[in-house]
Parts: sequence; C-alpha cells; structure tokens
Amino acid sequence: MRGAWKGAAPREICIVMLSAIGDAVHVLPVANALKRAWPDCRITWVIQPTAYQLVRNHIAIDEFIVFRRRRGIQSWRSFLEIMDEMRDRRFDLLLGLQVYFKAGLITALTPARVKLGFDRARARDGQWLFTNERISPRGHRHVQDQYFEFLEHLGIDPQPITWKLTLSEKERAAQKDFFRSLDRRACTVVVATSKREKNWSVDGYVHVLDEVASRHGLIPIIVGGPSSEERRIADEVQRRTRAEVLNLVADDLRRLLWLIEGSALLIAPDTGPLHIGRAVRTPVVGLFGHTNPKRSGPYQVDRDLVVDGYAEYPNEEYPITPRYRNGMQRVSPDEVLAKVSSAVERYITEKSGDP
Repeated sequence: MRGAWKGAAPREICIVMLSAIGDAVHVLPVANALKRAWPDCRITWVIQPTAYQLVRNHIAIDEFIVFRRRRGIQSWRSFLEIMDEMRDRRFDLLLGLQVYFKAGLITALTPARVKLGFDRARARDGQWLFTNERISPRGHRHVQDQYFEFLEHLGIDPQPITWKLTLSEKERAAQKDFFRSLDRRACTVVVATSKREKNWSVDGYVHVLDEVASRHGLIPIIVGGPSSEERRIADEVQRRTRAEVLNLVADDLRRLLWLIEGSALLIAPDTGPLHIGRAVRTPVVGLFGHTNPKRSGPYQVDRDLVVDGYAEYPNEEYPITPRYRNGMQRVSPDEVLAKVSSAVERYITEKSGDP
C-alpha cells in the first residue's frame, strides 16, 4: 500500500475506467490533478465508446484507447485487441478506477510498473488480484472522494477540483443558436435511465413538467439516452403533459452536454446527466430512491435540492453504502416541486466556468 509516489515523476500514466457516464465525469478531476502535479506526464485512458463520446476532446487526456466490448463467444476478440494495443507499451503508473472483472482483465493485460487499485474490501470480482499496489481501506464514501483517494495515495492534492468539460467552437455556436431560439429559459429533465429501478413515475413527471412551465415559466426539455425504453417513457410524458415540451432524447452526448450547460435547471434521477450537470454548474434537483445520494448525489453541491426517497423515514441517518433500496415510490411530486421552487429562488443565476 506504500503511498506517495517515490522517485522521478511518472511519464506514462494509464487510467482504466471503461463505462458509465457518471464515472467518466468523476475521472476528470483526477486527470486534471495529475496534469497539475506532473505537467510532463502523458495520460492514456482505456474507455468504452459511449463514455468516449463525452470526454473525447478533454484537455488532460493525451490518448484514448477505445475498448469495444463484444458479447458472447466473440468477447475474447475485444481482449485480443487490447493485448495487441498494449504490446509495445510500458506505463509507469496505472490507475484501476473500475472494480469489475473486465476492467481487471485489462489491467492484467496492460504493462505497468505500478498498478494501483482499490483495497480488497471495496474491489469486486477479484479486481484486487490484478493490481500490485492498493489504496488504504477507508470504507465507503462519495464516489468522487473514493477516486480522490488515489491522488491522496500518490501524494497529490485534488484542489482546486475542476472538470473542464468544454465545448468546441462549433458546439458553442450550436448551443447559442438553440437557446437564442427559445423565448424562455430551459429546464432539462431526464425522465428515464438505463436501469429501471432508478426511474420515477410517468405521472410524477407529467405533474412536475406542467408546474415547471406554468408556475416558473421554464421550457421543459426532455433529454436522455437512445434506448427504446427511454424513448417510450419520454414520448408518454410528452403526450400527457399540458406543457409545451421539447423532446430531445437522442444518442448524442455532446449535444446533451451543451443542453445541460445552457439550461437554468436540471431535474434527474441518479444517472450520467446528473453528474454532467454538477460538472458544468447547472443546479440539479436530484431524485433518489434506489441509490444512496450520500454516495452518488451531486458532489458537494445541491444537497439541499435532493429529493431523498432513499431514506425509509424522514431524517433517517443512514450510512454511506452502495446498498440499493426500492424507494423511488417515496419521491412525491410535491417534494420535487418544492425543490424546484427553491432552486429557482436561490440558485438560478448566470453560470460561468469551473470554480
């Protein structure tokens, strides 16, 4: 478990974090801190195609290796491609930020002098077997803080915490043209996720969107991923609401980024867009019931805007754990609208860049 990097600064660093949009967002402050501490280092990130769409032009990453996962009997081809990609490489440091078996296999296939991973208690699928150095056992914390433990282990200060999710000139122009075409400020809303247990009710969203438009004068924009279930739910909410809604659910993470950044407010369950909202400083009303908001809510901000259905009774003092609960039915429209009103009154201001 050594701790603190010894000797010359590492020149070649590999980050293994394959999937999940929210986790990809959590990687960015780590990469930014590494670049501040070791400006001459070269960072390579092994990532899957969907998350790559979001971060592909990030200033702290020198190279992406896109892991194209295949299923069934063809899955071995994906790992052969990684073996071929890594054949002539040698990293000084690898950060194994993902605790799943496929990430462990990629860690095993990547030549690196130090392979730093989670402690045995928090690693899953035997992922600790693929690392040769581990961060200290600390128990469960917010996911972002757990990633910062890797920096702490290396003797690197994560402050100032920055994400630096930036837009290209073309994207910025498209964003400006879009929002100039609206006659009111926008509220982006995620009505479904890829995990059904995280989803709230269609009835709830219909009621909230009606009030967001009529009471607060915001234009609701439904955003999300391209799955058939997400599209079905978005279409149903749009059909039933009295509000004039823009349904922009699509397979375009870069557009999703600038839609969220340009909006006055975001309403979302625990899903990737919620963490994008945090990164670009858009106030987030978070709807939680399945996952623990203390572990996966907006990092260090908007805690007063979380609608906490994870708590089994009011003001429950539950610990930070990854345990799932079946609590989305405890989220009520009145609670969501109270948080929306609070956000409108206290937090909706012109946003600027990273803190």
